[in-house]
Amino acid sequence: MRQILPSIQNCVNTYTMRIFFFIISLTLLSTRVSAQKIFSVDQSYKADVKVYVVDQSYQADLLVFRVDAQYKAGKNDGKWFFTDANYKADKKIYFEDAAYKADLKIFFVDAAYKAKWEDKSKMHLLY
Repeated sequence: MRQILPSIQNCVNTYTMRIFFFIISLTLLSTRVSAQKIFSVDQSYKADVKVYVVDQSYQADLLVFRVDAQYKAGKNDGKWFFTDANYKADKKIYFEDAAYKADLKIFFVDAAYKAKWEDKSKMHLLY
């Protein structure tokens, strides 16, 4: 009986550790997938989303803050990190020259706390 008890305890500890590492892995993966890493393309057909930069914040669907480091990028909350290569990006965007051609109207804000969705019906564009 004494030999069986440590054996069962080892199995329980191993099982618990596997579950713990599985949960941690899923958490890290989901965080990485939802980051807003953006690449600006030079042709509209290469883009996932076509955006237009408006003059005033009240005209925008999304208020965007440009972060200076990848780890500061948000999770579809308007904090964008612009990558230097398209394969590093979560989304590729094209800057349109007219609002009617764009899928999304954005306005660049000067502080991270101001970044947010004004029209949440368009959030699906950046998932």
